[in-house]
Amino acid sequence: MSAESAETGTGSALLEPLRADPVRAAILTDVDGTLAPIADRPEGAAVPAEASALLARLSERYGLVGCISGRRAAEAKRLVGVDGIAYAGNHGLELLLPGEEEPRLDPSLEGREDGAAEFVSGLERDELDGLGLRLEDKGPIQALHWRGAGDERAAEARAHEIAAAAGRGGLDPRWGRKVLELRPVGGGGKDAAVAALLATDGVTAVAYAGDDRTDLDAFRRLRELREAGELAAAVCVGVRSAEGPPELAEESDLIVDGPEGWLEILRSLAE
Repeated sequence: MSAESAETGTGSALLEPLRADPVRAAILTDVDGTLAPIADRPEGAAVPAEASALLARLSERYGLVGCISGRRAAEAKRLVGVDGIAYAGNHGLELLLPGEEEPRLDPSLEGREDGAAEFVSGLERDELDGLGLRLEDKGPIQALHWRGAGDERAAEARAHEIAAAAGRGGLDPRWGRKVLELRPVGGGGKDAAVAALLATDGVTAVAYAGDDRTDLDAFRRLRELREAGELAAAVCVGVRSAEGPPELAEESDLIVDGPEGWLEILRSLAE
């Protein structure tokens, strides 16, 4: 697949099915690296006020607006700061729908919620700290970050060793932008999150934006739904960065430069 650049004007044509029937259209977005610029530490990330305001405006016009994040659903909602839209957290393991106070946990996790936490509890924390590997507790998912470590190559090498041990221990290691996530096997995934959000909303056209490997799962599910005739249009928007996976451009319908490029598309959809 060859992605089109939004700068060519082709992006407008690709997104026309959403504008033509907004009540039956969905706008879905990743958060970190897509809405919010990547920060050295997750707690330092900030969604621009304009992006939050645009999502709120879009939710009044479009049938479905949602954020699909690697963060916990409640944390993604706090970061984005918009009520009345959907949040899928922990890469689809949690679903927080408009009007709900507590996220729904993927039922496939029952009895396995603590597996990743139990694994990381056996790691030597002094060694991790010495390498600059920072642990993020996301409940059923545990993440190791090395952005900003004194020697990022050494930290990443240790992360690969941990990933191999976690895989042998029955967990699913997944890689992102200078982060390793350890997840329960089965369930979740941004592909499952997309399918869950679209299942009951009567949506026929979707735009989804993301910047990392996990977003490719969502792209692939959207293409499957389009090819099966369940969607009339699905636009996969790749948000380009120096750290993004090379497959992103190959698997995108439309490519933009950084969060500002995606923000420009949101502005156009809100017009």
